[in-house]
Amino acid sequence: MTPGDMLLAGGMIFGSIILSLVFSLGIQKALFIAALRMVVQLVLAGSVLLLIFGRSSVWLTIAMLVFMFAAASYEVGTRQLVRLTPDWHFGIGGGSTIIGTVIVVLLGLLTALQPHPWYQARTAIPMTGLLLGNVMNAVSLTMNTLLSTISRERSAIEARLTLGATRTEAMNVSIRQAIRAALIPTLNQMAAAGIITLPGIMTGQILAGMNPMEASKYQIVLMSLIVSGNMIGATLAAVLTAVRLSDSRGRLRLDRLFRK
Repeated sequence: MTPGDMLLAGGMIFGSIILSLVFSLGIQKALFIAALRMVVQLVLAGSVLLLIFGRSSVWLTIAMLVFMFAAASYEVGTRQLVRLTPDWHFGIGGGSTIIGTVIVVLLGLLTALQPHPWYQARTAIPMTGLLLGNVMNAVSLTMNTLLSTISRERSAIEARLTLGATRTEAMNVSIRQAIRAALIPTLNQMAAAGIITLPGIMTGQILAGMNPMEASKYQIVLMSLIVSGNMIGATLAAVLTAVRLSDSRGRLRLDRLFRK
């Protein structure tokens, strides 16, 4: 990768900022900040990973994973306008993200991939990062959709509760809608894989010289882990959020919400 290639990439982002200004989209500031964060974070990540891979220390690997989980727990709810009180919002969102990710990462490392040792940094960290990002997005979409829906349909939910429905029954439709909305991007990605688009991991492996058939097998395993992690995280986040927005007496507790 030459300096000219990097300048070309920067020029493409600058062009997007210009288009935002021309069409008054209002996203030029967010785009600039996101691009700046991306560059800084990826350069730092590359430097840190170079150190960790060179040392081959299980404690450095664990420290990196803990940092990634903490960052994901924070990011999962920072852009939502309607949210639970901060301690519960980040607790539910972060906890659901971590649990969903850990389950599928361990499943992948101990079965399909089987690096030696199984906690090898060169395998564990990139795989965790891939799955963590997907689960984080699914949890964030779930909570955002569920909180918005419950706020909007407060009267209907309270009517169901008044008629004797349990809190689970009263919010069941909203929970299902939130989980479905969170999984739509993953389902679209799975349905389009191999026909409309070549997924990122498969593309990277092919560019690195791997046999296309072997690369496709790896991608199938990874997509299966992604959808499983997303389902676990989204379901857990939806159920815990619904429980938090009601009490043992079956009352809807929107006083536990606040708007950003």
